[in-house]
Amino acid sequence: MNSLIRIALSVAMAALAAGAAQAEHVVIMAANDTHSQIEPAADGKGGVLRRRAIYDQIRRDNKYTLTLHAGDAVQGTVYFSLYGGEVEYALIDSLGYDAIVMGNHEFDNGLKPLASHYQHMKAKKLSVNYDVSGTPLEGMIEPYIIKAYGDKRVAVFGINVSPHGLISAKNYEGVRYIRSLDVADATARFLKEVLKVDYTIMLSHIGYDSYDPEEPNDVDVIRGSHYIDLVVGGHSHTVVKPGTEYALVPNADGRLIPIGQNGKSGKYVTTYDLDLETGAVEQRLIAVDSTWDAAARRDYPAMQQWLAGYKHGVDSLMNHVVAHSARSMKNSSAAAQNWVCDATMAIMPQLSGVTGIQFAIMNKGGIRTDMPQGAVTEGLISSMFPFDNRFMVLEITGADLLEALKVMAGRGGDAVSRELRVVCNKQGEVTSAKVNGKKIDPAKTYRMATIDYLANGGDYMVPLTRAKRLYVDEDKYGNHILDYVKQLEAQGKTIDSTDDVRFVVK
Repeated sequence: MNSLIRIALSVAMAALAAGAAQAEHVVIMAANDTHSQIEPAADGKGGVLRRRAIYDQIRRDNKYTLTLHAGDAVQGTVYFSLYGGEVEYALIDSLGYDAIVMGNHEFDNGLKPLASHYQHMKAKKLSVNYDVSGTPLEGMIEPYIIKAYGDKRVAVFGINVSPHGLISAKNYEGVRYIRSLDVADATARFLKEVLKVDYTIMLSHIGYDSYDPEEPNDVDVIRGSHYIDLVVGGHSHTVVKPGTEYALVPNADGRLIPIGQNGKSGKYVTTYDLDLETGAVEQRLIAVDSTWDAAARRDYPAMQQWLAGYKHGVDSLMNHVVAHSARSMKNSSAAAQNWVCDATMAIMPQLSGVTGIQFAIMNKGGIRTDMPQGAVTEGLISSMFPFDNRFMVLEITGADLLEALKVMAGRGGDAVSRELRVVCNKQGEVTSAKVNGKKIDPAKTYRMATIDYLANGGDYMVPLTRAKRLYVDEDKYGNHILDYVKQLEAQGKTIDSTDDVRFVVK
């Protein structure tokens, strides 16, 4: 064989090898807990136009791709408060997601509104552990999808969080839940052994770690599994950095399984480059930042024009100043929790007409955004308190109150008004609990202000379900808080709070 033939064969074989290498990989793109962050967040990160630019660039660069969303696409900005998911669910298809799972916030407006959005979506809605038969979602949810890439087959199946104690009962009525530990690996085994897929991906909204220690998380599932090859996760807002010990978890056979999650608000895209021959996965975090602005402006004028119609309504609220704050407060801070509870105590006597309200308990997770120093807009208040919950007054025994405080202690405390002071240890045991300086008496009854989410057992506050209901309001509690801050402004007062920790863990 002369040298020219050898060179020609070498070039041809190299070209074939390059083509084969491309065909042997699929790049999985994932987001989770984007929470209605349509535009870049206050820190300049995120934004759907940028995310689309990232996805489309990856699609151009790779023959095989798969795009997944691990739940909680909604709730968190005025876009959801104003338009009820119309924007976010349309964007699921605009950005080209192949499959999604439901997060707990997908249920915030109830099953019928969710079904009205889902029926128009092309993306597959996945769950193996929600039985939705007999509900408005019937026929819209599939357990898994199977995608062929060359001669290899990849399956994606959905795993959802337990709704009990997390989602308002009326919002998931009729949905039957199966524990993820009972069904996840069994589904992967069925997909591999019966349907003969090569790789299984668990698209999950149960969290890298658990909010409720009795509920399994992604790590728990993998440690007990044999057949799952990759977890694309959500719910806990964890940023799993590639290359760290958290990104690889040993399964029941000792095999290291990649797990990913990229925080919240769409500030990152996670990619998983799956080698279809070996099963090796290379993970990467891509920042959704201004680097992508030029491509977004150039490539998506129609999408920008479509979004502009919704942005006008959002801007009208976000630019309408209704109050002023003397200080900035992070939504997770003691100051924000104190302000919400003290505002509740200021609102409730006149609103309810009930006398003798002694304290307020609210959920810190219900405060969704930060309070800035200076001008406070109507849109900001709407974003801070977006949920469809109602103020209530309960009459509760001291015994049940102490049990409720124990539940709160188990998650490191929660929001309480100035009249209530609690101390617990790191084991979640309440060591001191006082109302207006007096030790809580298990035999006495107390009157408290709260919201129906907690009164109905949300955030695992089952003891509150045993309380007597003295008053239930008919309007969203966020509307009353909006009225309250307007009254402060009219009186020449500012929003203010203290940093004292009322629920102490030591």
